Amino acid sequence: MSPPDTTTLRQTLLDWYDAHARTLPWRAARGAVKRTDPYRVWLSEVMLQQTTVPHATPYFERFIARWPTVNDLAAVEDGDLMAAWAGLGYYARARNLKACARAVAGDHGGVFPDTEAGLLALPGVGAYTAAAVAAIAFDRPANVVDGNVERVVSRLFAVQTPLPAARPELKRLAGTLVADDRPGDWAQALMDLGSTVCRPKSPLCLMCPVSGFCAARAEGQPDLYPIKAAKAARPHRQGIAWVLRDGLGRVALVRRPDKGLLGGMVGLPTGDWREGEPDATPPVAADWVDAGAVEHVFTHFSLTLGVRVAQGSGDFLWTSEAEALSALPTVFAKALIRACG
Repeated sequence: MSPPDTTTLRQTLLDWYDAHARTLPWRAARGAVKRTDPYRVWLSEVMLQQTTVPHATPYFERFIARWPTVNDLAAVEDGDLMAAWAGLGYYARARNLKACARAVAGDHGGVFPDTEAGLLALPGVGAYTAAAVAAIAFDRPANVVDGNVERVVSRLFAVQTPLPAARPELKRLAGTLVADDRPGDWAQALMDLGSTVCRPKSPLCLMCPVSGFCAARAEGQPDLYPIKAAKAARPHRQGIAWVLRDGLGRVALVRRPDKGLLGGMVGLPTGDWREGEPDATPPVAADWVDAGAVEHVFTHFSLTLGVRVAQGSGDFLWTSEAEALSALPTVFAKALIRACG
């Protein structure tokens, strides 16, 4: 089933967006003549991948205050960037951010390309981010499909194919709604609708401006969509984090290898994380005490991280515990807090 009148559907949703658009720090003010700065759009879209708006917003504001232009971001030291990113997760995004900023600054004179093709040629920029920047910053008629848009489209058309196999179909259907008129606002209207009204659970159909076009609502079961395939069990791994203090209020940290999980970040010393018995080889000889364990979930596996505490010395990055907590990825911050408890 398809919406009966695409033109009316689009106008109805855009009218709703004009009245109800979210105020977000990376968006141009409502009614502004000037388009949103592509740097702000790009930075926000990278941060929002796998991250909620409330969690990403303070990071975005700190980044913009510290590095207001893409040239400023391109010049930052790797360690400073990774420390500023700590807590946002999915740290490959920070490495991609750095590579893209340096490419824009070095190869494009600090000016973002204004087409999807040009944006896709930048390092670390995928199809979604290229479409989002092209539409929102440059008003190109790009097909911007994130999780919110997938949910809205799956309900509008009552798509029977389960996710993730449905994604090509959902993208094609979303493309049938894109037009030359206000493509940036259209992309953001769909995102806002999915975020605030067409929610994953208990969608607010009585408040939805396009409920009359929705095939899932006509069926009476909108919250069944999008249909999802059964998830495979997430593997579980174990490891140990070693919290070594020097008696001066400092804790020992290490810089993780550039490649791999949490690459380039500072962290607590730890061995391999693996299924079965964890690697229990301490980084230095000391009187290690068991301080319990913390749980953490990554995209592809869950982790039980044992915490061992001792006092000693060695060749580490010695940092005050307060500074360590602000710079560590969440999994290591959890471990350090456990050690303090």
